[in-house]
Amino acid sequence: MPTLWAFIEIKEKYCLRWLVLFFAMLGCSFHSAYAHHSFAFEFDADQQGSLIGEITEVRFINPHVVYRVQAEQPDGTKENWQLQTHNVGVMLRLGWTAETIQVGDRIEVSGSLGRGRARKLSIDSVILADGSRRDPKGGELADAYTTDEVNADPNAFYGVTTNVHPVDITGAWSNRYKFQLTVDDLEPKPTPFTDEGRAKHEATENWHDPSKRCKPGGLPRTFGTPTTLEIFDAGSYYLMINSGYVRRIWLDGREPPKDLFPSPMGFSRGEWDGEVFVIETTHLEPGWLDGSGLPMSGEGTRLVETYAISEDRLTMERKMTIYDPYYTEPLVRVRGSARDDNIELIEGGSGCDPVSFYRDLWDQGLLESLWKD
Repeated sequence: MPTLWAFIEIKEKYCLRWLVLFFAMLGCSFHSAYAHHSFAFEFDADQQGSLIGEITEVRFINPHVVYRVQAEQPDGTKENWQLQTHNVGVMLRLGWTAETIQVGDRIEVSGSLGRGRARKLSIDSVILADGSRRDPKGGELADAYTTDEVNADPNAFYGVTTNVHPVDITGAWSNRYKFQLTVDDLEPKPTPFTDEGRAKHEATENWHDPSKRCKPGGLPRTFGTPTTLEIFDAGSYYLMINSGYVRRIWLDGREPPKDLFPSPMGFSRGEWDGEVFVIETTHLEPGWLDGSGLPMSGEGTRLVETYAISEDRLTMERKMTIYDPYYTEPLVRVRGSARDDNIELIEGGSGCDPVSFYRDLWDQGLLESLWKD
């Protein structure tokens, strides 16, 4: 094993703080620069190294799966290193799960070293605790993307056929119809908190709003926006586009995949109950229910939406019922929509730049609090 450099370890939160300040002073988009960094920016493919040690942390999350290892050095000392590989989706296609490498495992790993003498390594190959070898950047990666198999029936029809539903809700709808602000709009009132939910809400401050950091708002907040809702019939599912978010509402009764990760829009499936369309959504990320900071657990949240169409088919009442362990009874949000061929678009893309948010925290002396949150 080649000699590895000794370098002062910089805690992750201090690295992130420096990046925030750096991009804030430059007036650049921190979100874009931080989230879309490339391999070449962090690692040097011409500098290869190997490590043997014990795993101390597993972070099987996006944008990259990351491990921390206490690596044994030639002089007998130990150093803390970060190991990085692909995003979760690629790793799952490789047959690699959150249990493939676990805390306490002793592994041997080789790959490209971090630039600037940083104690990090991009995994090319690894010998796991059971002695098996995996190569997430070799043939395994190619196999995850390439196949010569054709899984289709030449006698089957693969176009999109419209389902026969009680009402045709496809097309564009304006959510400005009977609009109201999504702040303190949930019923009943006063808010029926559980003790845990009340404590969570009382500890929430305005600057905790995830949308201010350019995190996707997702559901249930998107449900209340005054934007154009477009609905397309794709046969086995409806495709709904609203506020730049895309949802698939599965119509074939399928269950969510076993290892499905939570997301801002979750997993939705729908069915017709007479002339009312009903959607149930689960697998949501934790967040806020509205702009006043009412907390949402995410893991225990279940949303039920109903779309009731008027007799003239020109308007519909949309109602969302929120079931969440932070509340002793369901919360309800009601909105309206009207047929509208004048689709409103945000030209040039909306994007998101959190620089002003971090500058504001800096001015208020709250930047340190962000990493304590």
